[in-house]
Amino acid sequence: MTPIHIRAQPGDVAPIVLLPGDPGRATRVAERLEHARCYNENRGLLGYTGRYKGAAVSVQTTGMGAPAAAIVVEELALLGARTVIRIGTCGGTRPEIEATDLIVVTAACPLDGTTRQYLDGDPYAPAATYRVVRALAESASGGRHHVGLVATVDTLYSVTPAWRETWAARGVLAQEMEASAVFTVAALRGLEAGCLLTVSNAAGQHERLRDDALLPAIDRMIEVALEAALALQIP
Repeated sequence: MTPIHIRAQPGDVAPIVLLPGDPGRATRVAERLEHARCYNENRGLLGYTGRYKGAAVSVQTTGMGAPAAAIVVEELALLGARTVIRIGTCGGTRPEIEATDLIVVTAACPLDGTTRQYLDGDPYAPAATYRVVRALAESASGGRHHVGLVATVDTLYSVTPAWRETWAARGVLAQEMEASAVFTVAALRGLEAGCLLTVSNAAGQHERLRDDALLPAIDRMIEVALEAALALQIP
């Protein structure tokens, strides 16, 4: 089967792929790669492959939400990817989780429709691959970070402070929109998966963090993800 949305060929994509939702962040990752080459621009899903400290790494935009992320992971599997790591932003649920902190995700509560449709509504626990979680946590150890559970939702603006309190009481650290689908499709297609998030606000707050605060945190997330990708390629 030939990918429909990612206009690339086998060999264009590295075994390890970082997955930002935002094409601007994909470009931000590519700027840190040596010999970065754009292999896809179709539908604004910018994709680049290059080298980080000698190791082949790709970065592929997913767009926003679980349906788009699932399509991208499906097509990356067709193109030979073996490990996918979502990188993006999230809303924290607990007082101790501050804006600009990182969250290394272990699993995602599947509150999205995409995961349920893949599984015909059967109960399931979408989880990251332990090897990837460990690499991300070790890479993040030099700064503020948390490790644990998130909730994947379909609708950003319907999340309220009451929702935040309910899911915090259930052990959820943050709300985001793609991880459950990424973990599920990766598991179904035999890929490793992980997720690293930057906290941009409190879930249900719906206030934009200033760029002078957010962008350095995004850059730290990118560096942590790249170092983890490098570690995952060392035998």
